[in-house]
Amino acid sequence: MKRVDTNSNKEYKMKPKPVYSRESYIGSGKLKNKVAVISGGDSGIGRAVSIYYGREGAQVAILYHSSDKDAKETQTLVEKEGVVCRIYKTDVSKSVRVNLVVEEIKKDFGSVNILVNNAAVQKPKESLKDISDKQLEKTFFTNIFGYFYLARAVLPHLNKGDAIINTASVVAYRGHDILLDYSATKGATVSFTRSLSLNLAPKKIRVNAVAPGPIWTPLIPSTFSKSKVKKFGEHTALGRAGQPAEVAPAYVFLASQDSSYITGQVIHVNGGDIVGG
Repeated sequence: MKRVDTNSNKEYKMKPKPVYSRESYIGSGKLKNKVAVISGGDSGIGRAVSIYYGREGAQVAILYHSSDKDAKETQTLVEKEGVVCRIYKTDVSKSVRVNLVVEEIKKDFGSVNILVNNAAVQKPKESLKDISDKQLEKTFFTNIFGYFYLARAVLPHLNKGDAIINTASVVAYRGHDILLDYSATKGATVSFTRSLSLNLAPKKIRVNAVAPGPIWTPLIPSTFSKSKVKKFGEHTALGRAGQPAEVAPAYVFLASQDSSYITGQVIHVNGGDIVGG
């Protein structure tokens, strides 16, 4: 990967830029008239999912933490698909703020049909003893508490045929030597997905997850060293990192009626890592 910028956690500053959309992906109305809430929707995988959902006819509500420029750019890209897209600056690690933003979304759009829990943070540490209480709490409150908070807040607005999709990770299955707390939250995401799917099955609300492998997003250059970033994804069977546009179709599938008989499952988009047994 050439011209790597290792200092940015903002997509507009990344070099090279992630590929968040492919012209070859043609929407067919799979999500027409649906309203999707996507946390961490301003960049990376969240941006790609937002665009593809828009291309499939969904109206999109994007939750983001701090990058106003990325959020506004994503909003513009989604609106080019001919749908309504609104952005909401919030902190998903705070239950009160989550409750307020979901009520705002309900007022703005009138309904909610799809929830994509995608916001996450990671901070590599060489040793367990280097992970402070503050870091541990931030990682868990964002990566898994935030998923609980959003699902709980959105649930009263979901109906038969609606869907929740959680972003897990390949590290939930094979671990990671310097992402101990992050890996733990992604393992929790898998268990949360399976358990919530059983809980909501009687209501015919499906809950699934996507477990990406190494995907070129702002999270990577902002948290790993330059040497690690240059080799990012080389260990996969395909020998490269994936792009957000290569992950987004899995989220479309799980949100649409194409996956009407699938719940409690995880789709692995990871370049060829064999995981899960």
